[in-house]
Amino acid sequence: MAERLARLQPPLAPIRPAYRPLVLRLVHALLPLVLRWRLVRWLPAGITHLELHNGGVLVALLEQFRQGRCRLLLAFRHSAVDDPLCGLWLLSRGLPPRLRPQPVHFLYDRGMPLWAGRLLGWLLSALGGVSLRRGRQPDWSALRQARELMRNGPFPFAVAPEGATNGLGDCLGPLEPGSARLALWCRDDLRRAGRSETVWIVPIGIHYCYPDAPWPRLERLLGRLEAQMGLAPLPALDHPQAPAGSQAQRCRQRLLRLGERVLAELEAFYGRFGEGGGAEAAGSCDQRIDALRERVLQLAETRLDVRAAGTAPDRCRRLEEVAWQWIHREDLPPRHRLAPLQRALADRAAVEAALALQHMRLVETFVAVSAGYLDPACADPPAADPAGEPSFERCADVALLLHDGLARLGGGALPARPRLGRRHARLQVAEPIAVPAEPGGRDQLHRLNALLEERLHDLLSQATRP
Repeated sequence: MAERLARLQPPLAPIRPAYRPLVLRLVHALLPLVLRWRLVRWLPAGITHLELHNGGVLVALLEQFRQGRCRLLLAFRHSAVDDPLCGLWLLSRGLPPRLRPQPVHFLYDRGMPLWAGRLLGWLLSALGGVSLRRGRQPDWSALRQARELMRNGPFPFAVAPEGATNGLGDCLGPLEPGSARLALWCRDDLRRAGRSETVWIVPIGIHYCYPDAPWPRLERLLGRLEAQMGLAPLPALDHPQAPAGSQAQRCRQRLLRLGERVLAELEAFYGRFGEGGGAEAAGSCDQRIDALRERVLQLAETRLDVRAAGTAPDRCRRLEEVAWQWIHREDLPPRHRLAPLQRALADRAAVEAALALQHMRLVETFVAVSAGYLDPACADPPAADPAGEPSFERCADVALLLHDGLARLGGGALPARPRLGRRHARLQVAEPIAVPAEPGGRDQLHRLNALLEERLHDLLSQATRP
């Protein structure tokens, strides 16, 4: 990121939605190819089978929406970069022919075209997307567009209540209040306009599994990570065809050893900065991870003169926004009109902001990682085997996050994840939530958000059940 944005850039203008039906039909036609094969380096793909559970609920509400009897907010689980592809499958091949194609409007991060290219920004706009600057509190331009489309748009509106991916398929991230607030705004706008439509929130879970559990491929990935960290490989198992339990325990042991090594190295590096620099880390593994996140965020915040407030994801978003303001300057004329000294200083400020972003991205990669994710006894939701065997999926999640972190430390802006094997995706529709017709006081937003979180958590528990 620092190398790509190490100079002054033009202001970061919002990308307006410009829905094009032909683009949607083309994307739907190419979807099986995109799901199965890696066409861009940052998209793992390899999804060979998708299934939908309880889809009749969604079908009934979509029919009501087309009849003008309700407004729909589709709230998708979002743990991985592949999730939008699964959402596209649901809204095309997952629906009865009479409802195809089903376009949607949706929110997406304005930063995506920065790291994936302008073509992605054009494509998301053509599919009906609204760009949102997550760290701008609030991004009124995007929120006004979303509110208008939620109230009067020709299509349902789709959101990801978690706000960003955490890379952990079995761990629901904290929900941001924006989804519930958008639904309540729509309810209030309809009441003021004298309209009688019901506002529904439809929670939709997405969960991935590896049907073949390719432990040998995961072992090879762990071997490459060990080599990158300078660790000697563990002795091989006595029996190559050992049962899955032995492989699971072995992978868990190797992952914990890798995690300890990278944690110790990062503690030593970041311990040189800030107050208490060089102090020996103490506490449990999770306490050390939390302390390291805090130190890295403090370093980035100090670089950009940002006040620390809120959760780690909140602080990451705020750092991102301030860094963009230093890179994409709105207070300066175009680059070619600047004097050489002004241009040089603006480039220097952009370099400093990009370096702060690199520190923040490291926290972003490991924002939800904990040692307990590999311990079935401490897992929430409970793992498939509470006796002590972590699932292949959980081991793969942690290994791939370690891969991403090392790639970012090496200067890579777009880590190309290795493909461990073919995956299946399970999409499940929860019982929809009817937004109350009457205002219910200040805590109504909190109650609605808590109910949405409960429904998504229930979907995750059902998906991870054996």
